[in-house]
Amino acid sequence: MENTVISPNQYTEEELIKHFPGFTHQHANVNGVELHYVDGGSGTPLICLPGWPQTWFSYHPLAQSLAENFRVIIVDIRGMGSSEKPAAGYDKKNMATDILELVKQLGLTKVHLMGHDIGGMVAMSFAFNYPDFVDKLIVLDGSHPSEGMLQMPLIPPAGTFTEKMDTNTPYAWWMGFNQIKALPEKILEGRFQYLLDWLFEYVMIDASKMGTLDRAVYASAYNEAASIRASNAWYQSFTQDIEDAKHYNPLEMPVLGIGSNVSYNYMKMGLPYVATNVKVEGILDSGHYMFEEQPKKVIELVNGFLAF
Repeated sequence: MENTVISPNQYTEEELIKHFPGFTHQHANVNGVELHYVDGGSGTPLICLPGWPQTWFSYHPLAQSLAENFRVIIVDIRGMGSSEKPAAGYDKKNMATDILELVKQLGLTKVHLMGHDIGGMVAMSFAFNYPDFVDKLIVLDGSHPSEGMLQMPLIPPAGTFTEKMDTNTPYAWWMGFNQIKALPEKILEGRFQYLLDWLFEYVMIDASKMGTLDRAVYASAYNEAASIRASNAWYQSFTQDIEDAKHYNPLEMPVLGIGSNVSYNYMKMGLPYVATNVKVEGILDSGHYMFEEQPKKVIELVNGFLAF
């Protein structure tokens, strides 16, 4: 994939919302931070949280279909996209409080909640801490941080680190790289496209499904030092998240886990330990970015789960 020339004016909120007919941009001050979100559709509210290294725009393959049945609210979490990037507050419990205050500000009392990657971690924290506000929970390749993370290898076993992520022995080196403070932004500022292109090729089965526009949007969103610093803070809070999780009761609301070719087996093993009413589905012909590789299958699973 050739590098894309980034034109900031092309990736403004006003231009990108054109890919979401019927949706509008909104901003809210909650829990000491300004969050950006987009809002469209009608019906039972469905709060959608994106992951790294993406933004609200990652839901564009799903948004129109989901908005046929739900009021879809896609949020740039703290530190992401057009949301504010404060110096602190990136533990998942506090980020869940961001979302709670947004839900309250919108006058909502019960919501469906859906999160991918880091967004899934925040969604699970919301469900653990504020279960009365959650009707049903959907997490995609993004379970809450647990002590299992502390067993991730520093060095990959021989033969397992190739051009594509090994489904049996995944090596997510960025989990360690993103722990480092101050250095990543010096290396990646203005050059985030290189990381994106490598990452998408590595974790996707068909990286061509992550189109030129998507890549340019995310490179534009993460090129600035403040964006890199804030997004890395999501990872630097994992030890606090792990400690918080030791005090959570199992989830009782209906939970759907959707796993890619790499994460399905891990989610199938892990989610039943933290949820009493859980179903785990695999989209095994997709890598981590399922919205782009297999959007119809994601929509089918989400609609089927929320319909009952």
